[in-house]
Amino acid sequence: MELGLVHQLFGAARSAAGERLYEVRTCALSGPGLIRTDADFPVGAQHGPEALEWADTVLIPASHEEDESLKPGGLPTPLARALATAPHARLASICTGAFVLAAAGLLDGRRATTHWLSTDAFARTFPSVTVDPDVLYVDEGRILTSAGEAAGVDLCLHMIREDHGAAVAADVARRTVVPPHREGGQAQYIQRPVPVGGAASSTSAARAWAEERLATPLTLSELAAQASMSVRTFSRRFREETGLTPMRWLTQRRVDRARELLESTDHTVDRVATEAGFGTAASLRQHFVAGVGVAPGVYRSTFRGGRD
Repeated sequence: MELGLVHQLFGAARSAAGERLYEVRTCALSGPGLIRTDADFPVGAQHGPEALEWADTVLIPASHEEDESLKPGGLPTPLARALATAPHARLASICTGAFVLAAAGLLDGRRATTHWLSTDAFARTFPSVTVDPDVLYVDEGRILTSAGEAAGVDLCLHMIREDHGAAVAADVARRTVVPPHREGGQAQYIQRPVPVGGAASSTSAARAWAEERLATPLTLSELAAQASMSVRTFSRRFREETGLTPMRWLTQRRVDRARELLESTDHTVDRVATEAGFGTAASLRQHFVAGVGVAPGVYRSTFRGGRD
């Protein structure tokens, strides 16, 4: 799954003219040939490690039998040599592939994640890495890590979004029938006692209600009322389900809406700010830079440049 989703998602990314935006290749350290898997079928790699010499992005899927045995500085020589051939490439791991990056010393002093079942072992083995066990993925610039297998979907969509904008990522999500942005972190998948009230106690209805009203000023009390909860209970349940506070979640959704408007419309920044729920251009710029890393105008020129 970790290998297939990379091809499926990056392979589905298209420009406005319908051209492929990525060239995806699978390589094996042993060279071209069949690679054993833990399923009843092998994987046929068409390329050897030389493919890393020209790769812009290198994704490392999990190798469950071997990853968790890796120690700091204990990367097998062929693998260490292969990673060394891609010193400028963006590196990303899926699931326990994070152990490979950590063993190579590439995560020292950085924040990272891996499958929640492996985070304790990861933290003990690599104390120089700050492990976040709750999130679906971590973006540290050139180095990215993701949680369990399905979180690789979230990571790939995030990378496509950063490379080519929210519209392209949303199109890939539609083509592959997955959500363009999955709520919460992997903490929601860790087994816990079922809360009293079951599905009726979820904050999902309040989130859906808010999504339809992003342009409207919304208060925590109004959100809690939609879930028929007290503010305190709602805030606690919301964080359990999404990994975020209600207001931080709302800000992220508004930033996502602003990205869509900047890509797909010619609205002024003031109008984008209003329709995304920020009220003023200054507020939009502040939150947009904090969430995306660039100003709204720069984002628009980057992702609308070839579409007009």
